[in-house]
This record gives sequence, C-alpha cells and structure tokens, in this order.
Amino acid sequence: MLEGMHYQNAYVCDDLEAAIALFRGRGMTKEPIVIPVDQTVQTPEGPKRQKSRICFIWIGDLQYELIENEIDEVGIYGNCLSNGGPLRFHHICFRIDDWDDFRARVDDQEFPIAMERDLTGEDPNGLKFLYLDARKVFGHYLEYTWMPEAMWQQIRAM
Repeated sequence: MLEGMHYQNAYVCDDLEAAIALFRGRGMTKEPIVIPVDQTVQTPEGPKRQKSRICFIWIGDLQYELIENEIDEVGIYGNCLSNGGPLRFHHICFRIDDWDDFRARVDDQEFPIAMERDLTGEDPNGLKFLYLDARKVFGHYLEYTWMPEAMWQQIRAM
C-alpha cells in the first residue's frame, strides 16, 4: 500500500540538538521548533505510551522529521538499529486526502498496523495517523496522515 503524497522522511536520533545541527548549512533555512510529544496510541495489543521530542525541517518540498525517543512502549522507535551514524532512517510519510476510504482498505492489505491515533475526537481540526510495518518489503515503516487543509498550511509554514 503506497498512496497519497509523500512529503516526509523521518529519522530516529539519540541527541535531537546534534541531529538538528547536521542540517545547518545543508539547506535548512529556518531554525526548527522542538516539540515534546507524550501520547497514547492504539496498537494491535491495546493502548501504549509513546513519548519523544521531535522537530520538523523543510528543505524544498520534503519535510525531515527528527525523533528523539524517550518512552517507547510500542517499540516502534527503539527497534530502529544503529547504522553507525547519528541519524537512523525510520519511515516515510504520506498525506491522504480521503481518510475514510483509505482506512477502510487498510485491513485488506499486507502490512500490519504498528500504531494508530485519531485526534479528531479531541479536536475536530486534529489529525489522524497510522504506521504500517512494511519493514519486510521496504526496510522501513510507512506512515499515513490526514489533516485539515488549514493544519497542512500551518505545517508547511513551520
């Protein structure tokens, strides 16, 4: 299942500030904002906590997400093995226009859901996301997101 608009490559790191520094002088034009994330996501085994510090860096039309893992009950970031460098490639992300249509087909495709969250219950203008475990085929996870256009424009402006 590869669909939607690919707009993000994501990396896990042990030191977020050091990872951000690697992008300075390599196309990063604005200083990124570090965002603390502490959330409960749904998994096939039930709710699990995932806590991290993240930032987003736009270079052209591609967003780089840097993730410093703090608590990972899902095991989705902790299983990203070291490649000897400060950044470890983790997933790509696609933006989906019609979430209901997409979500109705997820259970019929080959990749298992690793985690999922729907923030629209907390905020009608919130986003929805899920990760599919495509490591056996692609070597990484696939993330899919849906968000209102206003949120997308805000993310693009970060």
